[in-house]
Amino acid sequence: MIKGFGGIFWRTKNLDVIKKWYSEVLKIEIENWNGTVIKPQSGNETIFSFFTEEDSYFPTEQQVMLNFQVHDINETIQHLEHIGVPLVKEKEISEFGKFIWIKDPDGRLIELWEK
Repeated sequence: MIKGFGGIFWRTKNLDVIKKWYSEVLKIEIENWNGTVIKPQSGNETIFSFFTEEDSYFPTEQQVMLNFQVHDINETIQHLEHIGVPLVKEKEISEFGKFIWIKDPDGRLIELWEK
């Protein structure tokens, strides 16, 4: 029945700041309608997963965590260092891939993942 994710939507009190941050930090081209279309590429996966309220994988006060798949985690880290965005969590390597965490201007934790 489900073909794929149709979108991720959330509210912010700082629309211009958030748009600029996502554009500069994650290089997402935000259009005039305050969003963009990210088209799947070969090898890309979208994971839909639930966590209990007590799970400590990401902050319990944050209801949703965004995870963006990146081509090269080391290149991403270099870009973040160059523009002054600190890592909240240093690179972690597991059987699932390589992961880092950053925060957006609203304090939302974001996971970046190289599979």
